[in-house]
Amino acid sequence: MLHSMSTTVEAAFDRSERSAAEVNEEIRALWRRSGGTLTTEQRAQYQRLVMEWAAMTPRSQRAA
Repeated sequence: MLHSMSTTVEAAFDRSERSAAEVNEEIRALWRRSGGTLTTEQRAQYQRLVMEWAAMTPRSQRAA
């Protein structure tokens, strides 16, 4: 299930009920919807999602 995106990084980090897997799925869905080319708005959304994912993912998993 995809969640609506917040407009700020701080709000994204407050969404502690989301798992890293859920955020990762939202990243994948964004790329699927975009057809592989992100608009400026989508790029900002992607960056927020990646920051959120990285903050909740152990360093050892990020390298995998």
